[in-house]
Amino acid sequence: MTDRLSTPLQVTARLRTPVTDEDHVRGPVDAPVTIVEYGDFQCPFCGLAHANLREVLRQRAETVRLVYRHFPIANIHPYAERAAEAAEAAGRRGRFWEMHDWLYEHQDQLDPVHLTLGIEQLGLPVDEVEAEIAGHTHGDRIRQDFVSAVRSGVDATPTVFVNDARHDGDFDVATLLTTVDAAATV
Repeated sequence: MTDRLSTPLQVTARLRTPVTDEDHVRGPVDAPVTIVEYGDFQCPFCGLAHANLREVLRQRAETVRLVYRHFPIANIHPYAERAAEAAEAAGRRGRFWEMHDWLYEHQDQLDPVHLTLGIEQLGLPVDEVEAEIAGHTHGDRIRQDFVSAVRSGVDATPTVFVNDARHDGDFDVATLLTTVDAAATV
């Protein structure tokens, strides 16, 4: 008989808020593997994960769907909430993923002036989007994502869940592909 206190207990955090039609989803709705990413558009680690997750989606196009949820860490990243608001404003116009990609590809340009240029580059109505950002029109949505992250044990970005279990490994393409392939066979 072993002492329960001497045996290390491994606890895997679980996604507490299920994916719904309200989420931003990229990939087939019936994919056997769902990756939920909690991210911050100004976080450099999220920027690295973004490129790798796109590659995983490319290589496993029929196997994986990606869900993006906001976890802006405003006390470290002063433009993160504004970027999340811009993504949601674009999403209201059916362009969430285009803005999402632009934000990660231009992480060093998230200040208000450059963000306005990005909104313009995507062909979005600048005055309308700027008004939504200024009025925090999408603040409730961003807070809902943030609260769901906290409920799931998220305390840093990026945090990724693969089929509802937190992925605590590396975010390199090879590790992510191995994790996805393992989840697809369960």
